[in-house]
Amino acid sequence: MKTINQKTIVLFFLSFWCLILTAQPNNEAIVGTIKGKVIDKNLKQPIPYATVVLNDGTNKIISGGISTENGDFLIADVPKGNYTLKIQFIGYSTYSQPIEISKKSKDIDVGTIALEETAESLDDVTVVAERTTVEQKIDRKVINVGKDLTTTGGTAAEIMNNIPSVNVDQDGNIALRGNQNVRILIDGKPTNMTASQLLRQIPSTSIKKIELITNPSAKYNPEGMSGIINIVLHKNSNIGFNGNINLGVNWDKNARFNSSIDLNYRAGKVNLYGNYGANITKNRNAGFVLREDENYLTDFTFLDNNKSHLFKAGLDYFINDRNTISVYTNQNLFDGLTSGTTDIVFLNGNENDLTQDLLSDSDNLGSTYNFDYKHDFKKEGHNIELEIDYNVFESDSDDDFNFIGGNGSFTNYNDLIDNERTNTTINLDYVNPLSESTKLELGYETRLRRTDNDYRSTLFPNSVYSYDRDIHSFYATYGKNLEKWSYQLGARFESYQVEAVFNGEKVFEDEIFTVYPSAYLTYKPGEKDSYQLSYSRRVDRPGLNQVNPIREWSTPRIISIGNPELDPQFTNSIEVNYTKRVKGGSITGGVFYRLIDDEINQTLVENPDVEEGQILTFDNFDNNSAYGVELSSNYKPTTWWNFNASFDLYGQTQKGIVEGVSREVDAVIYNFRINNNFKATKNLTFQIFGFYRGEQEGVQFKTKPFYFINTGARYNFMKGKGTASVNFNDIFNTMRFRFSGDTPFPQSGRFQGETQTIYLGLSYRFGSGKNRKVSRKRRDNNEKSGGGIL
Repeated sequence: MKTINQKTIVLFFLSFWCLILTAQPNNEAIVGTIKGKVIDKNLKQPIPYATVVLNDGTNKIISGGISTENGDFLIADVPKGNYTLKIQFIGYSTYSQPIEISKKSKDIDVGTIALEETAESLDDVTVVAERTTVEQKIDRKVINVGKDLTTTGGTAAEIMNNIPSVNVDQDGNIALRGNQNVRILIDGKPTNMTASQLLRQIPSTSIKKIELITNPSAKYNPEGMSGIINIVLHKNSNIGFNGNINLGVNWDKNARFNSSIDLNYRAGKVNLYGNYGANITKNRNAGFVLREDENYLTDFTFLDNNKSHLFKAGLDYFINDRNTISVYTNQNLFDGLTSGTTDIVFLNGNENDLTQDLLSDSDNLGSTYNFDYKHDFKKEGHNIELEIDYNVFESDSDDDFNFIGGNGSFTNYNDLIDNERTNTTINLDYVNPLSESTKLELGYETRLRRTDNDYRSTLFPNSVYSYDRDIHSFYATYGKNLEKWSYQLGARFESYQVEAVFNGEKVFEDEIFTVYPSAYLTYKPGEKDSYQLSYSRRVDRPGLNQVNPIREWSTPRIISIGNPELDPQFTNSIEVNYTKRVKGGSITGGVFYRLIDDEINQTLVENPDVEEGQILTFDNFDNNSAYGVELSSNYKPTTWWNFNASFDLYGQTQKGIVEGVSREVDAVIYNFRINNNFKATKNLTFQIFGFYRGEQEGVQFKTKPFYFINTGARYNFMKGKGTASVNFNDIFNTMRFRFSGDTPFPQSGRFQGETQTIYLGLSYRFGSGKNRKVSRKRRDNNEKSGGGIL
């Protein structure tokens, strides 16, 4: 009986224990949620896109997310345990709170959390915004434009020589890595203006940053042999009503006035923003060319009186957390009056001197209209986006040419030129992070360009020229992270059609199907070192000035026309970069090598219709190659001194035909830049910028080396809301273009504009200053798109 009772008791306890185990919930099965709302402590307004993180006892991130447009956040599927909830946003103090998920407390509402603005963080942001900084991204170099001497007081053309890897010649032609075949974008979008004309019309104070994309991936439009220069204009997205006003005057022999204003209003689901920039300039350019064998001098003097107005207005509407609509427009109005004199002086006195007077009255309007719709799927980073961009450019010029002296064979005449160009671009982009380490990107793009030129002259034959181009392309990229290694592979498939009609007769047509592959490989052994190897295939399609058979410009001895039968040139480029982070800064070095097929170059041939006359035009030449080395650094040796320095060297075999004779020259270009910032007090800083360009030998001319030094000072007042600046540029008056040559005949010359200038500027910021980043992709302005997941 005793035994039975013992067995009964044992069975009873075992059964009871099993019953307890069955009824007791498993700790692993206990999950909870954490929700709340984030607001600004002072404004009592929601803070969207705040970072919400949940850490465990070892400070390891367990889960997290971001706040919605209304400031709400929700973290689901949180397992049982003790955690620390942290909420962060730029310019605010971090909020921390202990959280426990248990059986009794699974669903936690932390209520409304008010973040307080930190004065220290805002000071840091102000300092960064006041000076130009250079960042090395995975697929590009980003120059964040500040308010220092390298950027104030003029147009985009005047600051480009201060940008690493970029050069601008005396005519305003821009080159990236020593090559003028570069694509210029505004806010990631192409325009219908030539690069030189575009850069002269954008006030420097309207520019937020400049991106140099030297080896773009297959996602990008493949045009531009040396890459892409993307100029990003200011777009404010701060909460509430905010703005920034800039005023400045720059003068040498003539005055140049520039001003801009940025305004935005952000509330709830709507962000409205606008920008206006004005540039009113008088600028004198002068120079000469000495023909040594004939002993005559051609002397040039031009005075430009230009007015440029740039408007930008846009709207972002956040329908909900997953859908956003954005629209904006850029309007660029230009009115220019150029008066110039070209004197041909015969030093031996054996012929009558000749003078050509030019009076050119021109105006143009460039308009961009952009629509963007983006849908985010439930998975983070999974989205689809449709973007439609329409750009139209209309210009006309009235040019009078009058002649004095000579042998009487030159007749006065008038040219009337009307241009109209339209460009329609439609993009559809799809991004899908297949896993935490892989990403797939797919997209389709169509580009339709129409160009019409109408030329009327009282001396030369009238002509009408149209140039139409259709491009359809599809791209795919696939990227993967493998701990310290990462890679991306991609390809772009493109159909290209072109047709040129001159005076009703089709003079050229072509249809090309091309594949543009790209590849990136990155290795990061640690936080301080990064290596990258990249490859891309690109194309440089002839520009309008290169194919237009209508006379572009002329002097009594030289005429410039295009060649409608030019073929595109293709480039295969490989690039290696290394970035080293050191205490106080970073150092970046890189090398590249390019193989060029059917290279496009200028050629100078005899003009049979003019005595001693020549025709400047373009033609395709044999295959070519180019290489380059670049070094740049950002360093802060002391608390009161920081500098950016860069050195670049480029080599290329230049080919051309001069007077029917083929010429080949090994040309080497090298430049050095350094920008020093000295902090005298909390509010007063001084700056010194130096630039040196070495000698360069071309097919016809050898350009002499030159250098210039700029100085400046900046003072902040009204607690950093106001800034006053003064600059003295080209203090030694050395920024001049000098050249000499022996082919097709011995000649030398020099050109110089008004470069020794003094600038006075004033800037004032107003509004709440609470930065709320708006997620709105720009196709050629996406820091991650070029490198996939790298």
